[in-house]
Amino acid sequence: MNSEPASLNETKSHQQPLPLGTTPAFAGMHKWLQRGLVVCLTALVLEGAFTFPLLAMWYGWPTLSLQEICTEFEKIRFADESRVCIYPYPLFGPAEGAGQTTAQDQWGIQPRPQYKAIGYRELIQRVAARQAAESTGVP
Repeated sequence: MNSEPASLNETKSHQQPLPLGTTPAFAGMHKWLQRGLVVCLTALVLEGAFTFPLLAMWYGWPTLSLQEICTEFEKIRFADESRVCIYPYPLFGPAEGAGQTTAQDQWGIQPRPQYKAIGYRELIQRVAARQAAESTGVP
């Protein structure tokens, strides 16, 4: 004879089979973990999709090409006005910045760059100032 109540037998027979490795006691927790992970991964994908275009606009993208923005970053990062961004970079080329001695960062466990933060569309002003200096003949 079956000693379980009839209602308990009915609920057990109507339950969906659990995924492999999930016990009935943790089924609810796994469901909410899965939902939370899907939300977090979706947020990461959206963040990644919008970060690059928004940063490109912050630095001056419609006015400057991505190549010019990259070149300005090189000049700021290495404190060397002769630096240019190499595109496309050679497949087996040297590491970026290899042999560079002009960067004045403080190296250690937590490196500290010595250049100041780049403001909103500041790269456009830097390029315009450089072009104005070249047109007037000032080095």
